[in-house]
Amino acid sequence: MAYALQTLWHEKTRYAAGIGAVAFSAVLIALQVGLLLGLFEITSIPVDHTSADIWVGSKAVLSVDLGRAVPMSHLARLDKPGVKMPEFLYLWFGNWTKPQGGTDLCMVVGSSLEPDAAGAADVLTPELRAALSEPMTVVVDRSDLGKLGISEIDDRAKINGHEVRLVGIVDGLRSLAAPWVFCSLTTARTVLSGVIPNEHVSYLLVRCESDQRAREVVEDLRRDYPDMSARTADEFSLQSRWYWLTRTKAGVALGYAALLGLLVGALITAQTLFSATMASAKEFATLLALGIPRRKIYGMVMAQSFWVGVLGVLIALPVVWGLAKGAEAGGVKVDLRWQVLTGAAVLTQLTALAAGVFALRSVRQIEPMSLLR
Repeated sequence: MAYALQTLWHEKTRYAAGIGAVAFSAVLIALQVGLLLGLFEITSIPVDHTSADIWVGSKAVLSVDLGRAVPMSHLARLDKPGVKMPEFLYLWFGNWTKPQGGTDLCMVVGSSLEPDAAGAADVLTPELRAALSEPMTVVVDRSDLGKLGISEIDDRAKINGHEVRLVGIVDGLRSLAAPWVFCSLTTARTVLSGVIPNEHVSYLLVRCESDQRAREVVEDLRRDYPDMSARTADEFSLQSRWYWLTRTKAGVALGYAALLGLLVGALITAQTLFSATMASAKEFATLLALGIPRRKIYGMVMAQSFWVGVLGVLIALPVVWGLAKGAEAGGVKVDLRWQVLTGAAVLTQLTALAAGVFALRSVRQIEPMSLLR
């Protein structure tokens, strides 16, 4: 290992392209996966920013924003030990009419506004909840003001033909497509009256005495009531993200880009190691002539591949962090959790080792007789 590292140092110009290719692959993989996670976190905002333990909705709902109306009478099914009083939640698309004209889609999120409400977004302060208690008032994220055609408190617009007034602005709830519009149950019931039948809601939310009890209740509900869906908050959040990741062109495109980066890095690294090995053919031939087993040379080539991967990953890490911070400064979230960085490092290292295996072909072609040519 030490000899292989010394060789890389003395022949650094020869191996620079391989190390750069590995670093490029690691950066691209980590950034693409981080972008995917950051992007699709937006799709599960109503789940991630509330305190409900269980989400009960229509049968086979695929994502939190694709639910269908369920009868309020389902509330009786949730009367179980260890379960707190369930809540209603409205979550449905609406037509937003801008003050200056023109329409756009929005996602109406109507919840209870009590201090301990399970369905109220955690960014809604007591002051904002008090303001939303007034009928026909809404709160939106700052990033969506331009899209909705409003700019300041008390601006008015319409949702499905019903006039609403902006009473608050929050940060951190950027939308992927339709802006989130937060309001009370009363307001949501009014603006969605034409699309959600009476005595129906989008979801029933439940809080339990423990996570274990939540999982038990979900299993009971799935077994006893197959005509509706029941999921823990973590399950529903993951399912919503997975749906958008696998069913949308954006998710597929980013996935292909990450794969392309891996393939490009692998090809450049393999070619670099192959060329470097061939350039050292006479040195290897000399070692073989001196009686050094060929397997020792194989081991040295693989050790070089290992260190090429390690150095590439070490170079990539600060680059990834810098690019991620730059993206976040521009309003694009990059989720660089440790699983992402570890996965990118491991995958890149395996790619470098695979390139080393490819380079072994050149070692097999080396014979001591080549010294006589």
